[in-house]
Amino acid sequence: MSNTPILDNVNDPRDIRGMNLEQLVQLAADVRAETVSAVSETGGHLGAGLGVVELTVALHHVFDTPDDILIWDVGHQCYPHKILTGRRDRIRTLRKPKGLSGFCKRDESPYDAFGAGHSSTSVSAALGMAVARDLDKKKRDIVAIIGDGAMSAGMAFEALNNAGSIGSRLIVVLNDNDMSIAPPTGAMSAYLARLISSHPYHTLRHIGKVVASKFPQPLARLARKAEHFARDFAIGGTMFEQLGFYYVGPVDGHDLSHLLPVLKNIKNEQGSGPILLHVVTRKGHGYAPAEAADDKYHGVNSFDVSTGAQKKSVSAAPSYTKVFAENLIKEARKDDKIIAITAAMPSGTGLDLFGKEFPDRTFDVGIAEQHAVTFAAGLATQGYKPFVAIYSTFLQRAYDQVVHDVAIQNLPVRFAIDRAGLVGADGPTHAGSFDITYLATLPNFVVMAASDEAELAHMIATSAAINDRPSALRYPRGEGTGVAMPEAGIPLEIGKGRILREGKRVALLSLGTRLDECLKAADMLEKAGITTTVADARFAKPLDVALITKLIKGHEIVLTVEEGAIGGFGSHVLCFAAQAGLLDGKCQVLPLYLPDYFIEQNTPKGMYDEAGLNAAQIVTTVEDRLEKRPVLVKKSI
Repeated sequence: MSNTPILDNVNDPRDIRGMNLEQLVQLAADVRAETVSAVSETGGHLGAGLGVVELTVALHHVFDTPDDILIWDVGHQCYPHKILTGRRDRIRTLRKPKGLSGFCKRDESPYDAFGAGHSSTSVSAALGMAVARDLDKKKRDIVAIIGDGAMSAGMAFEALNNAGSIGSRLIVVLNDNDMSIAPPTGAMSAYLARLISSHPYHTLRHIGKVVASKFPQPLARLARKAEHFARDFAIGGTMFEQLGFYYVGPVDGHDLSHLLPVLKNIKNEQGSGPILLHVVTRKGHGYAPAEAADDKYHGVNSFDVSTGAQKKSVSAAPSYTKVFAENLIKEARKDDKIIAITAAMPSGTGLDLFGKEFPDRTFDVGIAEQHAVTFAAGLATQGYKPFVAIYSTFLQRAYDQVVHDVAIQNLPVRFAIDRAGLVGADGPTHAGSFDITYLATLPNFVVMAASDEAELAHMIATSAAINDRPSALRYPRGEGTGVAMPEAGIPLEIGKGRILREGKRVALLSLGTRLDECLKAADMLEKAGITTTVADARFAKPLDVALITKLIKGHEIVLTVEEGAIGGFGSHVLCFAAQAGLLDGKCQVLPLYLPDYFIEQNTPKGMYDEAGLNAAQIVTTVEDRLEKRPVLVKKSI
C-alpha cells in the first residue's frame, strides 16, 4: 500500500481544488514525505521546502494556477511546488544532469512564472506582472512568496514601496520562519486574520472612513487613529500599512484550517491595492532531524531518511572555504584591524569560524550585498582592513558599489570571492562566471586567482598587506588538491606569476584551479612528443607582462586557461600582446574560457568537460592547432 495515497492521485493543481480540509491535510503529509524521500536521494535544499508544504498546498488549492501566478522567491522552497505541478515523476532528477533545476525555471514548467537563484526579486517581478495584467485589462491574481530573510535586502523594500505607490492589486505572502506562534496567540491571530481579510470588514472599514470624513477634522483623525491602533495593537503590520499594503496576519502557516479561510477571503476580495499576508512557518517542519539541526537542513547531501545522517565523502584535502577561514583567522590574530563581513552566508563563506574567535570583528549584514560593500568601504576610510566574503554570483548584485564606493575612491577593501567558476548542481544561477571580467576591467584593482589551497593562503596574506588599493582573490567551491600547506601565508609579489614546467613548443598559462588540469594536459602532450611549458599567472590584474612576453616569444602556441567568461584574463593578455606587437604570426595566442552560454547543472567535471577546460579538451585543442600550422624553428630567448 502506498504511503502517499492522496498525492498518488494528483497530477496537477486542478486535482486538489475540490478536496476538503481533511484531504488537504493528508495531501500535505504526503507531499512532505515525498519531499524528504526525494531529497534524501538527490541532496539539495530541504528545510525551506518542508516549511512551506501546507502553504504550497493551500495556494494551489485556492488560486487558479497557472493562470493565477505564484512567484517563489529564491526557489529554495519550491520542491513541494514542483511535486504538485506535474513534476513528481522527475523529482528524483533534482539538480542532476538534464534533470529538474533546484530552482524555479521558466522553461521547465508553465507553473514557474519567474526563475530565481538569488533572493529578494519576487515582489519586483510580481509587481511587473501585475502592472502588465492591468494594462492588458485582464483578471488574474499575482502572488509573491518571500521569506523574512529575503526581506533584509533593499530590493525587496524598493519593490514594496513602489507597489504601495502604484496601487495595483498584488498579493505578497511574507513567509516568516524566524519566530513561532504559541497556540493561544496562533488561534487569536487566525481569528483576527479571517476577520480583517473578509469582505464585511473591508466594507465596514470603508464605511468607517466615509463616516469619519463627515466629522470635524480633530474627531475624524481620532477615529482613524483608533481604527489603526486597534488593528496594529492586535496584529502588527504598521510598517507595511505605511508602505501602502493592506496587512493580514500573522497566520500559522502549518494549520490549514487557519490558512485556507484567509487565502479564500483574499482571493475573493477583488478590491484594488496590494495585500501582504504574514504567514509564520518553521524551516524543516515535520521532519525531526531537520527540526533539530541548527541550519534546519537548509542544504544537504543525500541522507538516510530514518536517521537524517548525511552521506559525506571523506577527503584528505581541506575545502577552499575552510582554508580561507583558517588563514584569515591567522592574519587577524596578527592584525586587530582585520574585519570580516558576509551577506547572510556565514557558514557558506567560512566566516562562522572567524566569528567564533572574533565576534566583535565579524559582521553578517543579511542579504544585502550592496550594503556590505559600502559598509566595508566606510571601514576602510578609517584605517580598518575589511575582508568582504561573498560568493562570486552574489557579488554581481553589488557591482555599482564596487565601482563607485570602492574602486573610484581607491579604498583597500579586500574581496574574498568564493564559488568562483562552475559549481555543479546549483547550475547557472550560482556559477561564478563573470567576476574576473567585471573586476579586472576596473582601474586600481588587484585581481588574484588561487591555483590550489596553498596559493590561497599566500593570497590572503597578500590581500592583508595591500593597503593602497582594492584587491580580490577568487577560489572555487569544493576541496583543494591536497598540496602541503604552509604554516602561514607569505605575501606574493604583486603582478608576478610562476613557471612550474618548462617546454619548447606549447605554453599553457593558467589562472586559477585549472592549473592542475594544465599539468595533466602537459603530461599527455609530452607522451605525444609535444614539449609543454605550464605557468601559473596568479594575477589577472596587474598582468605579469614579462612572463607573457617570454611565453609568446618562446613557443609556437600559447593557451590561456581560466574559469571565467569572455572578457577576462585571456582578453587582457591578448590586448597586451597586440599593443606590444607580439601578435606577429610567429606564435598563436589562444584564450580558453567559459563558452558564451549558461551551462546547465551537472557535476563540476561534466560542466568543465562541456566548457572544454579539462585536460583532455585542452590536449585536443593543442593538437588541432598544431595540425593546422607547420612546425616553426624557434630562436632562443
